[in-house]
Amino acid sequence: MAGSDPAASGTSAPDALSAPDAVKILIAGGFGVGKTTMVGAVSEIVPLRTEEPLTSAGLNVDDLDGIEEKRATTVALDFGRITLSPELVLYLFGTPGQQRFWFMWNDLAIGALGAVVLIDVRRPESSFAAIDFFERRGIPFVVGVNGFHGQHPYTPEEIRDALALPERTPVLLCDARERGSCRDVLITLIDELIASSSHN
Repeated sequence: MAGSDPAASGTSAPDALSAPDAVKILIAGGFGVGKTTMVGAVSEIVPLRTEEPLTSAGLNVDDLDGIEEKRATTVALDFGRITLSPELVLYLFGTPGQQRFWFMWNDLAIGALGAVVLIDVRRPESSFAAIDFFERRGIPFVVGVNGFHGQHPYTPEEIRDALALPERTPVLLCDARERGSCRDVLITLIDELIASSSHN
């Protein structure tokens, strides 16, 4: 009947009218591990980036050992979005990697339900601070081992032992350039969040 109230008739509005759940996820790690690349690879929108060229002023501040080819750096955040299902949208916030910008991590972490910590096996120590950050705050995270040039010289178990990570923390080999690989890491994180919430 025209003008009838769906609520009054006992029917509900179509599912298409319901908004999907939005989840804030951080993409963190050390300087030059591939955070900006990952957000750009997996985002369904043109990502927001705050990259600036590296200059001579940072030569004595930023550690470029092993990443001499790097030409730009994130100075605030990267932002992207990916829809995993009609019911779930992830908002991705990439953190800056240099130590002088770490003060921003506290603000970026507000409202975050989980995180991906990217590791560069050539420089694993660059991501120790990110692991410590999330462990101290009780924010669930997974570790994504970014294989630069497609190379993965170590197994997840070897990396877990080197980083002294508990068995419950997933460690995944990935390629930050590949959308499917990045999506798999994010799905693993969401699975961990769901499992964690069911145990609380």
